[in-house]
Amino acid sequence: MMIRKLIVTALLAATSSAGATSPALPPRVDTAAQQRVNDGEYPALVIAVVNGDQSGIYTYGKLANGKAPTGDTVFEIGSITKTFTATLLAEAVTKGQLHLDQPVASLLPDFKIPAHEGKQITLGELAMQNSGLPRMPTNFHPANMSDPYADYSLDQLKDFLATYALPRDPGAKYEYSNLGGALLGYALGRHAGTSYDKLVQDQIFIPLAMNSTAITTDAAMQSRLAQGHDAMGKPVSSWNLKLFAGAGGIRSTGNDMLRYLKANMGLTHTALYAAMQLAQTPQTSGPGPQNRIGLIWMTQHGPDGDVIWHNGMTGGYASFIGFTSDRRHGVVILTNSATSVDDLGFATLRAGWPLAAAHKSILLSKGVLDEYQGTYRLSPAMLLNVFRVNSQLVVQATGQAPIPFYASAEDEFFASLGDISITFERNAQGKVDSLTLHQHGDHVAPRLSTTDADALRGNKEVAIDPATLNDYIGRYQLAPNAIFVVTVQNGQLSVKLDGQPAFPVYASARDKFFYRVVDAKIDFERNGSGRVNALVIHQNGVDKRAPKMGN
Repeated sequence: MMIRKLIVTALLAATSSAGATSPALPPRVDTAAQQRVNDGEYPALVIAVVNGDQSGIYTYGKLANGKAPTGDTVFEIGSITKTFTATLLAEAVTKGQLHLDQPVASLLPDFKIPAHEGKQITLGELAMQNSGLPRMPTNFHPANMSDPYADYSLDQLKDFLATYALPRDPGAKYEYSNLGGALLGYALGRHAGTSYDKLVQDQIFIPLAMNSTAITTDAAMQSRLAQGHDAMGKPVSSWNLKLFAGAGGIRSTGNDMLRYLKANMGLTHTALYAAMQLAQTPQTSGPGPQNRIGLIWMTQHGPDGDVIWHNGMTGGYASFIGFTSDRRHGVVILTNSATSVDDLGFATLRAGWPLAAAHKSILLSKGVLDEYQGTYRLSPAMLLNVFRVNSQLVVQATGQAPIPFYASAEDEFFASLGDISITFERNAQGKVDSLTLHQHGDHVAPRLSTTDADALRGNKEVAIDPATLNDYIGRYQLAPNAIFVVTVQNGQLSVKLDGQPAFPVYASARDKFFYRVVDAKIDFERNGSGRVNALVIHQNGVDKRAPKMGN
Protein backbone atom coordinates (compact mmCIF):
# COMPACT_ATOMS: atom_id res chain seq x y z
CA MET A 1 0.00 0.00 0.00
CA MET A 2 1.40 3.40 -1.02
CA ILE A 3 1.50 6.14 1.62
CA ARG A 4 1.84 9.79 0.74
CA LYS A 5 2.32 12.64 3.15
CA LEU A 6 2.83 16.37 2.56
CA ILE A 7 4.54 18.79 4.93
CA VAL A 8 4.38 22.47 4.00
CA THR A 9 6.79 25.12 5.32
CA ALA A 10 7.31 28.79 4.54
CA LEU A 11 10.58 29.98 3.03
CA LEU A 12 12.72 32.14 5.27
CA ALA A 13 13.08 34.66 2.47
CA ALA A 14 10.01 34.99 0.28
CA THR A 15 10.54 35.73 -3.40
CA SER A 16 7.00 35.80 -4.73
CA SER A 17 3.65 37.15 -3.76
CA ALA A 18 2.18 36.22 -0.39
CA GLY A 19 -0.79 34.73 -2.18
CA ALA A 20 0.97 31.39 -2.71
CA THR A 21 -0.27 28.88 -0.17
CA SER A 22 1.01 25.54 -1.48
CA PRO A 23 4.26 24.21 -2.92
CA ALA A 24 2.07 22.77 -5.70
CA LEU A 25 3.84 19.68 -6.91
CA PRO A 26 2.38 19.32 -10.42
CA PRO A 27 -0.50 16.83 -10.29
CA ARG A 28 0.95 14.71 -13.10
CA VAL A 29 4.23 14.33 -11.16
CA ASP A 30 2.33 13.48 -7.97
CA THR A 31 0.30 10.88 -9.88
CA ALA A 32 3.37 9.39 -11.56
CA ALA A 33 5.23 9.20 -8.24
CA GLN A 34 2.33 7.41 -6.59
CA GLN A 35 1.95 5.01 -9.52
CA ARG A 36 5.63 4.12 -9.61
CA VAL A 37 5.67 3.39 -5.89
CA ASN A 38 2.54 1.26 -6.30
CA ASP A 39 4.25 -0.60 -9.17
CA GLY A 40 7.35 -1.24 -7.09
CA GLU A 41 9.77 0.95 -9.07
CA TYR A 42 10.59 2.94 -5.93
CA PRO A 43 10.16 1.43 -2.45
CA ALA A 44 10.21 4.92 -0.88
CA LEU A 45 10.33 8.37 -2.43
CA VAL A 46 10.83 11.84 -0.94
CA ILE A 47 10.22 14.99 -3.02
CA ALA A 48 11.12 18.43 -1.65
CA VAL A 49 9.54 21.27 -3.63
CA VAL A 50 10.06 25.04 -3.67
CA ASN A 51 7.37 27.16 -5.30
CA GLY A 52 7.73 30.89 -4.86
CA ASP A 53 7.56 31.68 -1.13
CA GLN A 54 6.42 28.18 -0.12
CA SER A 55 8.19 24.87 0.20
CA GLY A 56 7.11 21.39 1.15
CA ILE A 57 8.08 17.76 1.32
CA TYR A 58 6.02 14.97 -0.23
CA THR A 59 6.71 11.40 0.89
CA TYR A 60 5.58 8.14 -0.71
CA GLY A 61 5.86 4.44 -0.04
CA LYS A 62 7.22 2.49 2.92
CA LEU A 63 10.57 1.70 4.46
CA ALA A 64 11.79 -1.76 5.42
CA ASN A 65 10.28 -1.32 8.90
CA GLY A 66 6.84 -0.73 7.40
CA LYS A 67 6.78 2.96 8.27
CA ALA A 68 6.43 5.81 5.82
CA PRO A 69 9.56 7.83 4.98
CA THR A 70 9.82 11.34 6.38
CA GLY A 71 11.87 14.43 5.72
CA ASP A 72 14.44 12.99 8.13
CA THR A 73 14.91 9.65 6.33
CA VAL A 74 18.51 9.29 5.18
CA PHE A 75 19.45 8.46 1.57
CA GLU A 76 22.68 8.25 -0.41
CA ILE A 77 22.70 11.21 -2.82
CA GLY A 78 25.41 9.89 -5.15
CA SER A 79 26.84 12.35 -7.66
CA ILE A 80 24.90 15.32 -6.29
CA THR A 81 27.87 15.22 -3.90
CA LYS A 82 29.91 16.72 -6.75
CA THR A 83 27.92 19.97 -6.46
CA PHE A 84 29.18 20.27 -2.87
CA THR A 85 32.73 19.68 -4.14
CA ALA A 86 32.18 22.40 -6.74
CA THR A 87 30.99 24.79 -4.02
CA LEU A 88 34.18 24.13 -2.03
CA LEU A 89 36.28 24.93 -5.10
CA ALA A 90 34.25 28.03 -5.92
CA GLU A 91 34.52 29.25 -2.31
CA ALA A 92 38.31 28.97 -2.44
CA VAL A 93 38.30 30.82 -5.78
CA THR A 94 36.08 33.67 -4.54
CA LYS A 95 38.41 34.09 -1.55
CA GLY A 96 41.45 34.25 -3.82
CA GLN A 97 42.95 31.07 -2.37
CA LEU A 98 42.80 29.11 -5.63
CA HIS A 99 42.23 29.77 -9.33
CA LEU A 100 40.23 27.76 -11.85
CA ASP A 101 43.18 27.72 -14.27
CA GLN A 102 45.53 26.41 -11.57
CA PRO A 103 47.00 22.95 -12.30
CA VAL A 104 45.76 20.30 -9.90
CA ALA A 105 49.38 19.15 -9.71
CA SER A 106 50.16 22.28 -7.69
CA LEU A 107 47.97 20.96 -4.87
CA LEU A 108 49.38 17.42 -5.06
CA PRO A 109 53.17 17.67 -5.38
CA ASP A 110 53.61 13.99 -4.51
CA PHE A 111 51.40 12.91 -7.45
CA LYS A 112 52.37 12.51 -11.09
CA ILE A 113 49.34 14.00 -12.85
CA PRO A 114 49.00 13.17 -16.56
CA ALA A 115 49.28 15.97 -19.11
CA HIS A 116 48.85 16.10 -22.88
CA GLU A 117 51.58 17.69 -24.98
CA GLY A 118 52.56 19.84 -22.02
CA LYS A 119 49.01 21.00 -21.20
CA GLN A 120 48.23 20.27 -17.55
CA ILE A 121 44.85 19.45 -16.02
CA THR A 122 43.45 22.40 -14.09
CA LEU A 123 41.08 22.55 -11.15
CA GLY A 124 38.46 24.14 -13.38
CA GLU A 125 38.73 21.35 -15.94
CA LEU A 126 38.15 18.72 -13.27
CA ALA A 127 34.99 20.59 -12.24
CA MET A 128 33.85 21.17 -15.83
CA GLN A 129 34.18 17.45 -16.62
CA ASN A 130 36.57 18.00 -19.52
CA SER A 131 39.91 17.08 -17.92
CA GLY A 132 40.51 14.16 -20.28
CA LEU A 133 40.42 11.67 -17.40
CA PRO A 134 38.17 8.64 -17.93
CA ARG A 135 34.99 7.96 -15.98
CA MET A 136 36.84 5.47 -13.76
CA PRO A 137 40.50 4.46 -13.36
CA THR A 138 41.41 1.34 -15.31
CA ASN A 139 42.91 -0.27 -12.18
CA PHE A 140 39.56 -0.14 -10.40
CA HIS A 141 38.98 -3.81 -9.59
CA PRO A 142 36.73 -4.09 -6.52
CA ALA A 143 37.18 -7.07 -4.25
CA ASN A 144 33.54 -6.72 -3.19
CA MET A 145 31.12 -5.60 -5.89
CA SER A 146 28.43 -4.90 -3.29
CA ASP A 147 30.66 -2.11 -1.89
CA PRO A 148 32.89 -1.41 -4.89
CA TYR A 149 34.74 1.72 -3.77
CA ALA A 150 35.63 0.57 -0.26
CA ASP A 151 39.05 -0.92 -1.08
CA TYR A 152 40.36 1.52 -3.70
CA SER A 153 43.55 2.95 -2.20
CA LEU A 154 45.56 6.13 -2.50
CA ASP A 155 48.49 4.12 -3.86
CA GLN A 156 46.24 2.73 -6.61
CA LEU A 157 45.10 6.25 -7.51
CA LYS A 158 48.69 7.51 -7.66
CA ASP A 159 49.73 4.50 -9.73
CA PHE A 160 46.91 5.00 -12.23
CA LEU A 161 47.56 8.72 -12.68
CA ALA A 162 51.30 8.14 -13.08
CA THR A 163 50.78 5.70 -15.96
CA TYR A 164 47.67 7.04 -17.71
CA ALA A 165 48.07 8.79 -21.08
CA LEU A 166 45.50 11.51 -21.72
CA PRO A 167 43.84 10.94 -25.12
CA ARG A 168 43.49 14.67 -25.83
CA ASP A 169 44.16 18.12 -24.42
CA PRO A 170 42.47 18.91 -21.11
CA GLY A 171 39.49 21.16 -21.79
CA ALA A 172 38.93 19.81 -25.31
CA LYS A 173 35.85 17.67 -24.76
CA TYR A 174 33.18 16.94 -22.14
CA GLU A 175 33.51 13.47 -20.59
CA TYR A 176 31.79 12.70 -17.31
CA SER A 177 34.36 11.46 -14.81
CA ASN A 178 33.81 10.13 -11.30
CA LEU A 179 37.57 9.93 -11.12
CA GLY A 180 37.86 13.66 -11.82
CA GLY A 181 35.35 14.51 -9.08
CA ALA A 182 37.16 12.27 -6.61
CA LEU A 183 40.54 13.76 -7.46
CA LEU A 184 39.19 17.30 -7.08
CA GLY A 185 37.67 16.55 -3.68
CA TYR A 186 40.85 14.90 -2.44
CA ALA A 187 43.01 17.79 -3.72
CA LEU A 188 40.80 20.41 -2.02
CA GLY A 189 41.08 18.55 1.26
CA ARG A 190 44.86 18.36 0.94
CA HIS A 191 45.04 22.08 0.12
CA ALA A 192 43.05 22.88 3.26
CA GLY A 193 45.25 20.64 5.38
CA THR A 194 42.41 18.28 6.25
CA SER A 195 40.23 15.54 4.77
CA TYR A 196 37.45 16.11 2.24
CA ASP A 197 35.04 14.75 4.83
CA LYS A 198 35.93 17.38 7.41
CA LEU A 199 36.25 20.19 4.85
CA VAL A 200 32.72 19.78 3.50
CA GLN A 201 31.39 19.38 7.04
CA ASP A 202 33.02 22.59 8.27
CA GLN A 203 32.38 24.75 5.20
CA ILE A 204 28.92 23.61 4.06
CA PHE A 205 27.04 21.21 6.36
CA ILE A 206 27.55 23.18 9.58
CA PRO A 207 26.96 26.69 8.13
CA LEU A 208 23.74 25.51 6.44
CA ALA A 209 22.57 23.61 9.55
CA MET A 210 22.53 20.36 7.61
CA ASN A 211 22.72 18.33 10.77
CA SER A 212 21.66 15.04 9.18
CA THR A 213 24.14 15.17 6.31
CA ALA A 214 27.48 13.40 6.41
CA ILE A 215 29.93 11.15 4.65
CA THR A 216 30.78 9.16 7.75
CA THR A 217 27.44 8.56 9.47
CA ASP A 218 26.98 8.11 13.20
CA ALA A 219 24.66 5.54 14.77
CA ALA A 220 21.74 7.96 14.89
CA MET A 221 21.94 8.72 11.16
CA GLN A 222 22.57 5.09 10.33
CA SER A 223 19.36 4.12 12.09
CA ARG A 224 17.43 6.44 9.74
CA LEU A 225 19.12 5.21 6.54
CA ALA A 226 16.60 3.80 4.07
CA GLN A 227 17.50 0.31 2.88
CA GLY A 228 18.79 0.60 -0.69
CA HIS A 229 17.59 -1.54 -3.60
CA ASP A 230 18.88 -2.28 -7.07
CA ALA A 231 16.66 -1.69 -10.11
CA MET A 232 15.25 -5.21 -9.75
CA GLY A 233 14.05 -4.37 -6.23
CA LYS A 234 16.66 -6.52 -4.49
CA PRO A 235 18.04 -5.06 -1.21
CA VAL A 236 21.68 -4.05 -1.57
CA SER A 237 24.47 -2.83 0.69
CA SER A 238 25.29 0.83 1.20
CA TRP A 239 28.38 2.18 -0.50
CA ASN A 240 31.39 3.59 1.34
CA LEU A 241 33.18 5.71 -1.22
CA LYS A 242 36.19 6.68 0.94
CA LEU A 243 38.77 8.00 -1.56
CA PHE A 244 35.91 8.75 -3.98
CA ALA A 245 33.95 10.68 -1.32
CA GLY A 246 34.13 13.94 -3.28
CA ALA A 247 32.47 12.25 -6.25
CA GLY A 248 29.51 10.63 -4.51
CA GLY A 249 29.94 9.90 -0.81
CA ILE A 250 27.35 12.15 0.89
CA ARG A 251 24.23 10.88 2.65
CA SER A 252 21.46 13.29 3.48
CA THR A 253 17.73 13.81 4.10
CA GLY A 254 14.87 15.60 2.38
CA ASN A 255 14.86 18.31 5.06
CA ASP A 256 18.61 18.94 4.78
CA MET A 257 18.61 18.87 0.99
CA LEU A 258 15.75 21.37 1.00
CA ARG A 259 18.04 23.70 2.98
CA TYR A 260 20.79 23.13 0.43
CA LEU A 261 18.37 23.75 -2.45
CA LYS A 262 17.16 27.03 -0.96
CA ALA A 263 20.72 28.17 -0.33
CA ASN A 264 21.65 27.52 -3.97
CA MET A 265 18.52 29.35 -5.12
CA GLY A 266 19.47 32.37 -3.00
CA LEU A 267 16.32 32.09 -0.87
CA THR A 268 18.15 31.89 2.42
CA HIS A 269 21.04 34.06 3.51
CA THR A 270 24.40 32.33 3.37
CA ALA A 271 27.96 33.51 2.98
CA LEU A 272 28.35 30.69 0.44
CA TYR A 273 25.97 32.20 -2.10
CA ALA A 274 28.65 33.96 -4.18
CA ALA A 275 30.51 30.66 -4.47
CA MET A 276 27.28 28.84 -5.34
CA GLN A 277 26.53 31.33 -8.11
CA LEU A 278 30.03 30.89 -9.52
CA ALA A 279 29.62 27.11 -9.52
CA GLN A 280 26.27 27.39 -11.31
CA THR A 281 27.46 29.80 -14.02
CA PRO A 282 27.78 27.96 -17.37
CA GLN A 283 31.35 27.79 -18.62
CA THR A 284 31.44 25.35 -21.52
CA SER A 285 29.53 22.68 -23.44
CA GLY A 286 27.98 19.87 -21.43
CA PRO A 287 26.26 16.60 -22.28
CA GLY A 288 23.82 16.93 -25.18
CA PRO A 289 23.03 19.96 -27.32
CA GLN A 290 20.81 21.66 -24.70
CA ASN A 291 23.20 21.44 -21.75
CA ARG A 292 26.08 23.61 -20.67
CA ILE A 293 28.16 23.00 -17.58
CA GLY A 294 29.58 25.30 -14.95
CA LEU A 295 31.50 23.84 -12.05
CA ILE A 296 29.71 20.46 -11.96
CA TRP A 297 26.24 22.12 -12.12
CA MET A 298 24.60 21.75 -15.52
CA THR A 299 22.27 24.26 -17.15
CA GLN A 300 19.65 22.93 -19.52
CA HIS A 301 18.26 25.46 -21.97
CA GLY A 302 14.60 25.30 -22.98
CA PRO A 303 11.91 27.45 -24.55
CA ASP A 304 10.42 28.10 -21.12
CA GLY A 305 13.72 29.14 -19.54
CA ASP A 306 16.78 27.46 -18.13
CA VAL A 307 17.02 24.76 -15.46
CA ILE A 308 20.12 24.36 -13.31
CA TRP A 309 20.47 20.75 -12.21
CA HIS A 310 22.41 17.62 -11.33
CA ASN A 311 21.55 14.04 -10.52
CA GLY A 312 23.05 11.09 -8.67
CA MET A 313 22.94 7.33 -8.36
CA THR A 314 24.66 4.65 -6.30
CA GLY A 315 24.06 0.91 -6.16
CA GLY A 316 20.80 1.31 -4.23
CA TYR A 317 19.71 4.95 -4.47
CA ALA A 318 18.92 7.70 -7.01
CA SER A 319 18.54 11.47 -6.64
CA PHE A 320 17.89 14.72 -8.50
CA ILE A 321 18.28 18.40 -7.64
CA GLY A 322 17.26 21.28 -9.88
CA PHE A 323 15.79 24.77 -9.99
CA THR A 324 14.70 27.32 -12.56
CA SER A 325 17.14 30.09 -13.39
CA ASP A 326 14.67 32.71 -12.12
CA ARG A 327 15.07 31.12 -8.66
CA ARG A 328 11.29 30.67 -8.22
CA HIS A 329 10.90 26.90 -8.54
CA GLY A 330 13.09 24.07 -7.28
CA VAL A 331 12.99 20.38 -6.44
CA VAL A 332 14.99 17.63 -4.76
CA ILE A 333 14.03 13.97 -5.23
CA LEU A 334 15.47 11.08 -3.21
CA THR A 335 14.68 7.38 -3.51
CA ASN A 336 16.10 4.12 -2.20
CA SER A 337 16.21 2.40 -5.58
CA ALA A 338 18.87 2.56 -8.29
CA THR A 339 16.20 3.75 -10.71
CA SER A 340 16.42 7.20 -12.28
CA VAL A 341 14.14 9.97 -11.01
CA ASP A 342 15.37 12.57 -13.51
CA ASP A 343 12.13 12.80 -15.49
CA LEU A 344 10.15 13.47 -12.29
CA GLY A 345 12.58 16.27 -11.47
CA PHE A 346 12.43 17.95 -14.87
CA ALA A 347 8.65 17.50 -15.09
CA THR A 348 8.34 19.35 -11.76
CA LEU A 349 10.21 22.31 -13.24
CA ARG A 350 9.05 22.18 -16.88
CA ALA A 351 5.37 21.93 -17.77
CA GLY A 352 6.03 20.23 -21.09
CA TRP A 353 8.67 17.74 -19.95
CA PRO A 354 7.64 14.18 -20.86
CA LEU A 355 7.38 11.60 -18.11
CA ALA A 356 9.12 8.36 -18.98
CA ALA A 357 7.02 5.30 -19.62
CA ALA A 358 6.71 3.09 -16.58
CA HIS A 359 9.46 0.50 -16.37
CA LYS A 360 8.71 -2.57 -14.32
CA SER A 361 11.59 -5.00 -14.49
CA ILE A 362 11.01 -8.71 -15.06
CA LEU A 363 13.32 -11.69 -14.79
CA LEU A 364 14.43 -13.44 -17.95
CA SER A 365 16.23 -16.77 -17.94
CA LYS A 366 19.97 -16.92 -18.50
CA GLY A 367 19.26 -18.75 -21.73
CA VAL A 368 17.18 -15.88 -23.08
CA LEU A 369 19.77 -13.32 -21.97
CA ASP A 370 22.46 -15.29 -23.78
CA GLU A 371 20.57 -14.72 -27.05
CA TYR A 372 21.43 -10.99 -26.85
CA GLN A 373 25.16 -11.42 -26.18
CA GLY A 374 27.41 -10.11 -28.91
CA THR A 375 28.92 -7.01 -30.51
CA TYR A 376 26.72 -4.40 -32.21
CA ARG A 377 28.01 -1.58 -34.41
CA LEU A 378 26.41 1.73 -33.45
CA SER A 379 28.74 3.81 -35.62
CA PRO A 380 32.12 3.33 -37.32
CA ALA A 381 33.84 4.39 -34.10
CA MET A 382 31.36 3.01 -31.55
CA LEU A 383 30.77 -0.65 -30.78
CA LEU A 384 28.37 -1.93 -28.14
CA ASN A 385 29.39 -5.08 -26.29
CA VAL A 386 26.36 -6.88 -24.84
CA PHE A 387 27.09 -9.62 -22.33
CA ARG A 388 25.57 -11.44 -19.37
CA VAL A 389 26.88 -11.26 -15.82
CA ASN A 390 25.03 -13.94 -13.87
CA SER A 391 21.35 -12.95 -14.42
CA GLN A 392 22.17 -9.37 -15.45
CA LEU A 393 22.49 -8.01 -18.99
CA VAL A 394 25.33 -5.50 -19.32
CA VAL A 395 26.12 -3.13 -22.20
CA GLN A 396 29.50 -1.48 -22.69
CA ALA A 397 30.17 1.11 -25.39
CA THR A 398 33.65 1.68 -26.78
CA GLY A 399 35.74 3.56 -24.21
CA GLN A 400 32.91 3.78 -21.69
CA ALA A 401 32.00 2.06 -18.44
CA PRO A 402 29.65 -0.95 -18.51
CA ILE A 403 25.97 -0.21 -17.78
CA PRO A 404 23.46 -2.74 -16.42
CA PHE A 405 20.18 -3.05 -18.32
CA TYR A 406 16.93 -4.52 -17.02
CA ALA A 407 14.22 -6.35 -18.94
CA SER A 408 10.75 -4.81 -19.08
CA ALA A 409 9.69 -7.51 -21.59
CA GLU A 410 11.42 -10.00 -23.81
CA ASP A 411 13.64 -8.01 -26.22
CA GLU A 412 12.95 -4.75 -24.31
CA PHE A 413 15.47 -3.39 -21.79
CA PHE A 414 16.04 -0.16 -19.88
CA ALA A 415 18.90 1.39 -17.93
CA SER A 416 18.21 2.70 -14.46
CA LEU A 417 20.62 5.63 -14.74
CA GLY A 418 18.64 7.70 -17.22
CA ASP A 419 16.07 7.70 -20.00
CA ILE A 420 17.94 5.05 -22.00
CA SER A 421 16.39 1.87 -23.39
CA ILE A 422 17.21 -0.82 -25.92
CA THR A 423 15.01 -2.88 -28.21
CA PHE A 424 16.50 -6.05 -29.69
CA GLU A 425 15.22 -7.03 -33.15
CA ARG A 426 15.03 -10.56 -34.53
CA ASN A 427 15.16 -11.86 -38.08
CA ALA A 428 12.68 -14.23 -39.71
CA GLN A 429 14.39 -17.17 -38.06
CA GLY A 430 13.97 -15.61 -34.60
CA LYS A 431 17.66 -14.84 -34.13
CA VAL A 432 18.64 -11.45 -32.67
CA ASP A 433 20.36 -9.55 -35.49
CA SER A 434 20.31 -5.90 -34.37
CA LEU A 435 19.36 -3.54 -31.58
CA THR A 436 17.91 -0.04 -31.42
CA LEU A 437 19.27 2.28 -28.77
CA HIS A 438 16.65 4.80 -27.63
CA GLN A 439 18.48 7.88 -26.34
CA HIS A 440 17.96 11.31 -27.89
CA GLY A 441 16.35 9.50 -30.80
CA ASP A 442 16.49 5.95 -32.15
CA HIS A 443 19.87 4.54 -33.18
CA VAL A 444 20.07 1.19 -34.98
CA ALA A 445 23.10 -1.04 -34.39
CA PRO A 446 23.45 -4.21 -36.50
CA ARG A 447 24.88 -7.26 -34.78
CA LEU A 448 28.35 -8.20 -36.01
CA SER A 449 29.60 -11.69 -36.61
CA THR A 450 32.33 -12.86 -34.27
CA THR A 451 34.83 -12.68 -37.14
CA ASP A 452 33.88 -9.10 -38.07
CA ALA A 453 33.93 -7.94 -34.42
CA ASP A 454 37.37 -9.49 -33.92
CA ALA A 455 38.67 -7.88 -37.11
CA LEU A 456 37.50 -4.41 -36.07
CA ARG A 457 39.49 -4.79 -32.86
CA GLY A 458 42.52 -6.21 -34.60
CA ASN A 459 42.02 -9.70 -33.17
CA LYS A 460 42.27 -13.07 -34.90
CA GLU A 461 41.65 -16.31 -33.05
CA VAL A 462 44.13 -19.13 -33.60
CA ALA A 463 44.25 -22.67 -32.29
CA ILE A 464 46.90 -23.62 -29.78
CA ASP A 465 47.84 -26.91 -28.20
CA PRO A 466 45.19 -27.68 -25.54
CA ALA A 467 47.94 -28.90 -23.21
CA THR A 468 49.46 -25.42 -23.28
CA LEU A 469 46.34 -23.99 -21.65
CA ASN A 470 47.23 -25.77 -18.42
CA ASP A 471 50.37 -23.62 -18.18
CA TYR A 472 48.21 -20.57 -17.45
CA ILE A 473 46.03 -22.03 -14.68
CA GLY A 474 46.53 -20.23 -11.36
CA ARG A 475 46.07 -17.06 -9.36
CA TYR A 476 47.71 -13.75 -10.30
CA GLN A 477 47.89 -10.81 -7.91
CA LEU A 478 47.09 -7.49 -9.58
CA ALA A 479 46.78 -5.61 -6.27
CA PRO A 480 46.40 -6.57 -2.58
CA ASN A 481 42.65 -6.99 -3.01
CA ALA A 482 42.53 -7.80 -6.72
CA ILE A 483 43.45 -11.32 -7.82
CA PHE A 484 42.94 -12.80 -11.28
CA VAL A 485 41.90 -16.46 -11.32
CA VAL A 486 42.66 -18.36 -14.52
CA THR A 487 40.92 -21.68 -15.18
CA VAL A 488 40.36 -24.14 -18.02
CA GLN A 489 37.08 -25.95 -18.55
CA ASN A 490 36.20 -28.06 -21.59
CA GLY A 491 39.19 -26.67 -23.44
CA GLN A 492 38.24 -23.01 -22.84
CA LEU A 493 40.52 -20.63 -20.95
CA SER A 494 38.64 -18.23 -18.66
CA VAL A 495 39.82 -15.33 -16.50
CA LYS A 496 38.04 -13.67 -13.59
CA LEU A 497 38.72 -11.29 -10.77
CA ASP A 498 37.92 -12.65 -7.34
CA GLY A 499 34.24 -12.02 -6.57
CA GLN A 500 33.34 -11.42 -10.23
CA PRO A 501 32.15 -13.74 -13.02
CA ALA A 502 34.63 -15.56 -15.23
CA PHE A 503 34.85 -14.55 -18.89
CA PRO A 504 36.41 -16.59 -21.69
CA VAL A 505 39.55 -15.36 -23.44
CA TYR A 506 40.68 -16.46 -26.90
CA ALA A 507 44.18 -17.09 -28.22
CA SER A 508 45.70 -14.87 -30.90
CA ALA A 509 49.09 -16.61 -30.40
CA ARG A 510 50.85 -18.70 -27.79
CA ASP A 511 50.70 -16.72 -24.50
CA LYS A 512 48.52 -14.00 -26.09
CA PHE A 513 44.75 -13.80 -25.53
CA PHE A 514 41.87 -11.38 -26.02
CA TYR A 515 38.42 -10.88 -24.52
CA ARG A 516 35.28 -10.56 -26.57
CA VAL A 517 33.01 -9.11 -23.86
CA VAL A 518 35.31 -6.09 -23.38
CA ASP A 519 38.05 -4.50 -25.44
CA ALA A 520 40.98 -5.91 -23.50
CA LYS A 521 43.87 -8.33 -24.00
CA ILE A 522 45.97 -10.53 -21.75
CA ASP A 523 49.55 -11.62 -22.32
CA PHE A 524 51.21 -14.30 -20.20
CA GLU A 525 54.90 -13.99 -19.32
CA ARG A 526 57.34 -16.86 -18.85
CA ASN A 527 60.55 -17.02 -16.85
CA GLY A 528 63.89 -18.36 -18.04
CA SER A 529 62.73 -21.89 -17.37
CA GLY A 530 59.72 -21.46 -19.60
CA ARG A 531 57.20 -21.45 -16.75
CA VAL A 532 54.39 -18.88 -16.75
CA ASN A 533 55.11 -16.42 -13.95
CA ALA A 534 52.85 -13.39 -14.65
CA LEU A 535 50.09 -11.98 -16.79
CA VAL A 536 49.77 -8.49 -18.24
CA ILE A 537 46.34 -7.02 -18.96
CA HIS A 538 46.14 -4.36 -21.68
CA GLN A 539 43.06 -2.12 -21.50
CA ASN A 540 42.31 1.52 -22.36
CA GLY A 541 45.96 2.17 -23.22
CA VAL A 542 47.21 0.98 -19.85
CA ASP A 543 49.25 -2.16 -19.14
CA LYS A 544 49.02 -3.82 -15.71
CA ARG A 545 51.21 -6.70 -14.62
CA ALA A 546 50.01 -9.36 -12.15
CA PRO A 547 52.64 -11.86 -10.90
CA LYS A 548 51.56 -15.47 -10.50
CA MET A 549 51.04 -16.40 -6.87
CA GLY A 550 52.95 -19.31 -5.39
CA ASN A 551 55.43 -19.21 -8.23
